Amino acid sequence: MPIEQRDGYRLWEGGPVPKGTDGITIGSLVIVRPGRSSAYLLRRELVHVRQWRRYGAAGFAVRYVASYALWRARRKGHRGARLRVPLEIEADWVARRQLATAVREELSEHIAS
Repeated sequence: MPIEQRDGYRLWEGGPVPKGTDGITIGSLVIVRPGRSSAYLLRRELVHVRQWRRYGAAGFAVRYVASYALWRARRKGHRGARLRVPLEIEADWVARRQLATAVREELSEHIAS
């Protein structure tokens, strides 16, 4: 599938994604496993786009790899270490918060009408 230009990022649905994950962000390019795109996943990956912009490529990579390596050294498996990386925690929290807010607003609009 071709890379689609979106507002502030590019989306490649069907591109190469590491085993065990549904999406990965490299700079402003969001790559999603085929058929796994969801509102949550896209919001989560967009947080990573902002993190890349905030820290730059080297800053993002150092923060991610250092934290991941620390948790692996503490005998956490790949998934356990990845889920403890602060950049991943922030992305998960923001994505969940945005979805909860969107649902709340939609319910308020529905009740008001």
